Amino acid sequence: MRDPAPLRDPAFAPMPYRPDIDGLRAVAVLSVVLYHFGLPWLGGGFTGVDVFFVISGFLIGGILWREYEAEGRIRLGAFYLRRFRRLAPAFFTMAQLTAALSAALLLPFEFREFGKSLIAATVYLSNVLFYRQSGYFDTGAELKPLLHTWSLAVEEQFYLFLPLFIVALSRNRSLLLMALVAIWGGSLGSSVLATPSHPDAAFFLFPFRAWELLSGVLLAIWGLETGRVWRGHPALSWAGLTLVLGSVLLIPAGPLFPGLLALAPVLGAVLLIGSGTGDSPVNRALSHPFALFFGRISYSLYLWHWPVLCLSLYLRGSYASPVEALCWMALSVALAWLSWRFVETPMRRARLPGIVVLGGTALASAATLAVGAWLYLGDGLAGRFGPMVRPHIAASADFLQDWSRCTTAASGPLMGIETCPIGPEGTPQVLVWGDSHVRAFKEGLDLAAHEAGVPGLIIWRAGCPPLFGLRKTESAATPAQDRACTQANLQIRQALPAMTDLQRIALIGRWTYYAHGAGVGLDAGNTIQLFPTDAPTPADAPQSQIVAEAARATVAELRADGAEVIALRQPPEIANYDSRRAAREAAHAGWPLAPVPVTNPDMPRGPLAQRVTEAEAPWRAMAETGEISFIDSWPPFCDAEACHALQGSEGWYFDNNHITNTAARALRDLFVPIFGTKVAGL
Repeated sequence: MRDPAPLRDPAFAPMPYRPDIDGLRAVAVLSVVLYHFGLPWLGGGFTGVDVFFVISGFLIGGILWREYEAEGRIRLGAFYLRRFRRLAPAFFTMAQLTAALSAALLLPFEFREFGKSLIAATVYLSNVLFYRQSGYFDTGAELKPLLHTWSLAVEEQFYLFLPLFIVALSRNRSLLLMALVAIWGGSLGSSVLATPSHPDAAFFLFPFRAWELLSGVLLAIWGLETGRVWRGHPALSWAGLTLVLGSVLLIPAGPLFPGLLALAPVLGAVLLIGSGTGDSPVNRALSHPFALFFGRISYSLYLWHWPVLCLSLYLRGSYASPVEALCWMALSVALAWLSWRFVETPMRRARLPGIVVLGGTALASAATLAVGAWLYLGDGLAGRFGPMVRPHIAASADFLQDWSRCTTAASGPLMGIETCPIGPEGTPQVLVWGDSHVRAFKEGLDLAAHEAGVPGLIIWRAGCPPLFGLRKTESAATPAQDRACTQANLQIRQALPAMTDLQRIALIGRWTYYAHGAGVGLDAGNTIQLFPTDAPTPADAPQSQIVAEAARATVAELRADGAEVIALRQPPEIANYDSRRAAREAAHAGWPLAPVPVTNPDMPRGPLAQRVTEAEAPWRAMAETGEISFIDSWPPFCDAEACHALQGSEGWYFDNNHITNTAARALRDLFVPIFGTKVAGL
């Protein structure tokens, strides 16, 4: 695509128009769009971004090098004004309209995070933000409408780096060339080395991606230095196309990318650009009107396709069919054409003074930053929704706790295990050991420990039963996480005899999940298999039997060390409730495309009793014999007919089995037996 307003001096004019490059843009953007919209055989469509990086490096590097060769310097002001004119109008149009649509759709905590990403995208740091945004409860990629701006941030950082670097070394041309080659090699090497151990950093951050852009820069410099006309040999074009299309089809998504795998799309793009003006079937195909159409709108299409995808999925939950996905893709193309026709093109052709371009960009940036700050500081503007939605909204955001007192031992029996003090300072007298239900109960446990004046300690690991002698394979965990669970429980087993000040040990877990091997309702797809580590797995033994035997053996071992053992009855599972999904359903009620609601905040006691009977049997048996105290958590949640995720105007469940901080604090009296008075067995 032509750069705007060519300068009269040929040294600063844009390079001759290359239709093949617009065609390559089309290949890149369509690969990304089709991949994001779920085309099943396009497994590596995300590599289109790498092709974009090479194209940007080639075009910008060529412009800057011609200017440097002509005058020995770079006109930074003119360069940045061209970038503002080319990129800013379409970006700010997309950002503001996406903010308006998000205001109608996103829940407050998601809208608050959108505000943060809006700020980061405006100051070219969204790649850093999204690199840092990962966690147990973090929203998925499809719920971040500005996630795609990470690659724009990488390019903007490149636009800051390259001209300044050329200016800094402009007095020594040989040194400049050697430095560019050295940075290219260092960036490639660091990407290869970092990808296995720090894949997120290698994927998102500029230092690990700079070599891709510099590949285009060095190609442009080589061509200008040697007087290339970019005809090449048809075989090179075919090789480049094979590498690009092979990458789009075959490179797997995941932690192995970028690393060495990124060499394929980058080299393919280099070969295609380097041979792009020759007469070959590949170049004729890249110059076809169909390819040129998508090449011209590629920037706007990249800008618009991801918000359309995210917000449509947010509203719909999932697409009903491939035809629906095609309709949303068609909407993306239509918006891209409108953006190209009425935003990009007029701004490129308008002969505006530099001060107007600069001032307009500054005003648009300030307005966008102000909107982002308003959304973030306003906590997502919860007042947008009515009273039927607010309890679910409050519950969906009511899961974060203060873990600042937690430490991970660097040595000793608990080395590598995170432990979290609760209650007053002092040597722990109580250990609360469990899975993510301990995390959910943390606020109530901490209050109860403070009120009793008893120092305690929490150890928890998601999806990891607090029982000795088990190993697991869980669908929601990686093999490394499964092994870490087994190792952590073994360390705890070995460390507890030395913790002689412990008077009580409380076991908290999702017992039904472990006994049945699967979740229920909305999380029925989560599965877990448990196997004994201390003995062979009994032939045809149901998992509930394996868990029951591990529970009895664990309690016996803990009691042998002199501790009183307390187990908490798992809160009732509200099978078809999830606060985020319920909030969306209530917020989108009446929308034409909103799906039929599936959540239910109530759970009849009959199905509950059927699910818990087998899982609770060993605990009840041990309570009857006095081996443990068994705390019944159900009365606050249930009446005679059903158990409820909502209590009055408060949401007590985050999802179908984790309670909120509000519920945990309200239930602190439930934990008194853990820190004081003994409870009678049930």
